Amino acid sequence: MNTRTTETAEAPRNPNAHGPLPTLSPGETAAVVGDVLLPVLAGGVVVRRPRMMSLVERTGWDRRGIEKARALRNRYGPDPLPFSVRGHRYALVLEPEDAHRVLSETPETFTPATPEKRGALAQFQPHGLLISDSGERAARRSLAEDVLDTPQPLHRMAEPLTATVREEARRLLAGSERTGRLTWDDFNAAWWRTVRRIVLGDAARDDETLTAQLQRLRAAANWSVLSPRRKELRTAFLRRVRSYVETAAAPGSQGETGGLASLVARTPAAEGVDPAGQIPHWLFAYDAAGMATMRALALLATHPEQATAAREEARAHDLAGPRELPYLRGCALESVRLWPTTPLILRESNQETTWRGGTVPAHTTFALYTPYLHRGEPAKSYGDSFAPHLWTEETAHEARANPALLPFSSGAAGCPGENLVLLTTSTFLEELLSHHAYTLASHPELRPTAPVPATLDHFALRFRVHRDG
Repeated sequence: MNTRTTETAEAPRNPNAHGPLPTLSPGETAAVVGDVLLPVLAGGVVVRRPRMMSLVERTGWDRRGIEKARALRNRYGPDPLPFSVRGHRYALVLEPEDAHRVLSETPETFTPATPEKRGALAQFQPHGLLISDSGERAARRSLAEDVLDTPQPLHRMAEPLTATVREEARRLLAGSERTGRLTWDDFNAAWWRTVRRIVLGDAARDDETLTAQLQRLRAAANWSVLSPRRKELRTAFLRRVRSYVETAAAPGSQGETGGLASLVARTPAAEGVDPAGQIPHWLFAYDAAGMATMRALALLATHPEQATAAREEARAHDLAGPRELPYLRGCALESVRLWPTTPLILRESNQETTWRGGTVPAHTTFALYTPYLHRGEPAKSYGDSFAPHLWTEETAHEARANPALLPFSSGAAGCPGENLVLLTTSTFLEELLSHHAYTLASHPELRPTAPVPATLDHFALRFRVHRDG
C-alpha cells in the first residue's frame, strides 16, 4: 500500500495516472479522523447533542478541522485523499470542482445511499429517498419534487403555509414581549409547532408525542452502527405519521389545513414509493432549518448594516399574502454556509473512478467536508464573514455557480425542499424582525469586524428582545 510522506509532498502525487491514488498514512488518517470527522460525530450527525455542541464550540474543534483540510489541500494538491478506517475506504474531497463532479454524477456513479447513511436514517425513515436503491429512487424523487414544488420559490400552498408561520411567530413574540427574552427552547417549541402544521396539518400542531418519538429515533440513529433498531418505536412513529395522511385523504378534509400531508394524500404514486414514508425526512430536514433560522437571527443581532437591510425588507411587506424575501433568504443561506447543517456530504462510488493523479476503487465513500468548502481555500474573501448579499439577485448566480458553496447540496440528489425551507425560514425571520429588535445575550460574542466563529452552539443562544416600531 502506498502512503503519503513529507518527502513526496512536493512531487507529483502519482506519476502513473492509471494506478491507484496513494492513501494517507496511519498518522495522517488519525489526524483527519481526529480533527475533521470526530467533531462532526461528537456534535451529532442525525440529531445534535447539546453538551458536545458546547464542547466543540468552546474548544474551536471545527476550526481545527477547517485548517487541517486546508493544510492537506496545500500539501497534496487537489485530488481526493484516500484513507481507510476499520477496513472501509474513504476519500476526502477538497477541490470544489471535484465536489461538483461527485454531486453531478449522483446517483449514476456516486450513490447517496452509503452504508453509514442507510444505517442511520433507516432508524426512522426506512423507505426514505436518500437511502433508496436505484430502482426506487426515481419514483420517490418525483413524488417529493411534486409535493414540495421543488423549482418554485413560492410553493403552491404558500398562502396558508406562510400564514401558519406568521401566526406561530407572533405567538412566540407575544411571550418574548412579556419576558423580554428569547431562548433556543422558546424558539424551538414554536418552530416545531410550525413544522408540524406545515408538514402534517393543523391537527398536528400540539402533537409533541410525535416529535419526541422522532427525536428518540434520531438519537438512536447517531449510534446506528452500535445501536439496534428501535423497531417498536419506529412502528409507532410511522403509524402516527400515516394517520395524518389518512385523515387528509378522507372525504371532506380541508386541504389548506392539512399541510403537505394533504398533497401527499392526493398525489398519484407508483407502487413501492410509500408516499407517507417520505414525510419523516421532511420533519428531520426542518429541524436543521430551525437551527439555521436562530443562527441567522444571532448574526443579524450583531451585524448592524445587515440588520438594517433585513428590517427594511421585513417591514415592506403586505401581510395579506406570501412574497419572496431575497435578502432574508440570503441571511438563511449564509447561516447554512457558515455553519453547515450537513457538515459531511457522503457519496459511495459504485465503480472505479479516475482522477488527475490516479484511480480510486469502487465502493469508496467520498466525503465532502462542507465547513472547509464553504470557508477554506479556495473560498473567496467572504469565507469567515456574514455576507447575505452573496445570495441576492445581483450575485446569486455567481454563488450558485461556485462549486464550493453547497448549502443544500446539489445535483440530482440535492435537497428537493430547498425553496420551501427558505420560504419558511425567511418568513419566520420577516415576522421576528418586523416590529422587534434583538441583542445577543449569549456567548460567543459575534462582531462585524471579527471572523465569524466556526461553531455556533444554537442550544445556548439567548436574546434580549424589545419592541421596535
